[in-house]
Amino acid sequence: MKADPRFSGLLAGGSFGHGDFDQYSDLDLVLIVEDGDYQQAMATRREFAESLGDLLRAFTGEHVGEPRLLICLYSDPLLHVDLKFVTLDDLDHRIEEPLVLWHRDNRIPDRLAKSAARWPSHEPEWFEERFWVWVHYTAAKLARGEILETHLALAHFRSFVLGPMAARRIGREQRGVRRLEMVAPELARQLAATVGDCSAVGCADALRHTITIYRDFRSDGLPANRNERAESAVVDFVERVIASLGK
Repeated sequence: MKADPRFSGLLAGGSFGHGDFDQYSDLDLVLIVEDGDYQQAMATRREFAESLGDLLRAFTGEHVGEPRLLICLYSDPLLHVDLKFVTLDDLDHRIEEPLVLWHRDNRIPDRLAKSAARWPSHEPEWFEERFWVWVHYTAAKLARGEILETHLALAHFRSFVLGPMAARRIGREQRGVRRLEMVAPELARQLAATVGDCSAVGCADALRHTITIYRDFRSDGLPANRNERAESAVVDFVERVIASLGK
């Protein structure tokens, strides 16, 4: 990168930037590109990635809402590396504080010093607005006998509702269920009850636990938009579905 004038710096995020990197971690690298070279750098980023090592596979990150990302798998050792190509201005809207590995001049540290990272956390109203609609949707899948779809929905609850709310309870960033087993094993054991087995009855139990745990976590910060009528209607629907399963 030092020999390539298109780049002005290299940052590390993720576990490497946070200091909890281990042998199983990805490398999350942020490449700062000069404004005038950005389009060309994006167009040739696969070639650049190939120049870094024995590249086995690479694809872009639209599926996670990040088209600037090139997700790479290298060999010897087998290593997952995320290469995110950004401009200096993009540093003003970051979600974590990076580790500066290299910079060509002082523009990058100066820019980082003028703003702060802000992880996108949801308010109680965000969870409440969605939760009961998603519960109804999940119960309908269960009633139809779509067990694998029901499992997918239960996992969605853990990633987007229960995991973030568990993190909120212990004062951590809302990163889904990331490292929850390590930082809050008791909460992780609670969430394990929402997995269920691959049966209608197992999914029914898991959905009931999902509702119970949500109500517990909700008590940490009661949402202003709570709708008891909607909540009661959905819970009644869930119980009718479960009763139809003979549970």
